[in-house]
Amino acid sequence: MKWLWTWDGHFFGYKDGKDLWTYDGKHVGNISGTDIYDSNGNYLGEIMHGDRLITCKSKKQDKKDSFKPYANRAGCEKQGDYAGYAMYVGYEDFPKL
Repeated sequence: MKWLWTWDGHFFGYKDGKDLWTYDGKHVGNISGTDIYDSNGNYLGEIMHGDRLITCKSKKQDKKDSFKPYANRAGCEKQGDYAGYAMYVGYEDFPKL
């Protein structure tokens, strides 16, 4: 399990294998390489710098296979937030899910 924060520094949840989970226990994405796709196969964003979530605007039309989300899990303790990073050109913060 790997804790993850949004680009602006808010604690999001964690990566467990190839799955993205919110800290309150919702399965919201599948990870392919560093890219993350929602249950409908739509690109959500990617993991950058090992523990930060960000969205590349030019990839927003990318698609992968859809999947059925796992049942909700027990949530985990919310980790502290960090300072955000300066936004790269062509990117935006990971969506709030």
